[in-house]
Amino acid sequence: MNLLLLLDEDFLPDGTARLTGRRAQHAREVLRAEPGETLRVGRLGGLVGTGEVLENSPGVLHLRATLTAPPPARAGVDLLLAIPRPKALKKVLPAVASLGVDRVVLVNAARVEKSYFDSKVLAPDFIQELLLQGLEQARDTRLPEVHVRERFRPCVEDELDTLFGQGSLRLLPHPPAHQPLTTLGVGAAPRVVLAIGPDGGWVPFEAELLEAQGFRPFTLGPRILRVETAVPVLLGQVALLRENISPPNSR
Repeated sequence: MNLLLLLDEDFLPDGTARLTGRRAQHAREVLRAEPGETLRVGRLGGLVGTGEVLENSPGVLHLRATLTAPPPARAGVDLLLAIPRPKALKKVLPAVASLGVDRVVLVNAARVEKSYFDSKVLAPDFIQELLLQGLEQARDTRLPEVHVRERFRPCVEDELDTLFGQGSLRLLPHPPAHQPLTTLGVGAAPRVVLAIGPDGGWVPFEAELLEAQGFRPFTLGPRILRVETAVPVLLGQVALLRENISPPNSR
């Protein structure tokens, strides 16, 4: 945990913050913070800074926060993602948050198992906890929006402009394609939307429908990657091609 995230409900009337649960336990057992020491903190949805430890007793962390700096710059990237296996989704969502994605639409697809929709991983509280883990790693404070759609065709045909807005560069990593990502003008685009399929890829109908909605196919190279590998690889490549983004820290 590289950043302790402070929630609105953590703040007391005097402006100090009192944390309990996992965050307090981490500060006590891992950071071993003593009164008078400072920790890196950030307010969810707001600024980052430092927190002076006032008390660090079992189960309670009390600190005074000084929040002065903005969180890292956004990547300007959104994600249309066929719902992966629940185990893979547990890895993907923290990565998505840590890389500064603004919104994620988890969508059904022909190669998505129906049972995935019954997984606890799709519960809003579970999703938020995974996203918070990613923010803590990246020292960020802004949660991505996450939407779940059980019907592929209505989502793609009717909702893309509402979900992602107009004017974005829409990209489709798809093994049959030959055009490399570097030729598609990623750096100059105001925003980018990536449509990443399930393990096994989009079926032809889905790929054709996405292309009809302006998604431009490109190749990642000769290797076929699992979703939990493809997502951070693609997001990292897009970030490096965009002018206002620095390479992500490897820690």
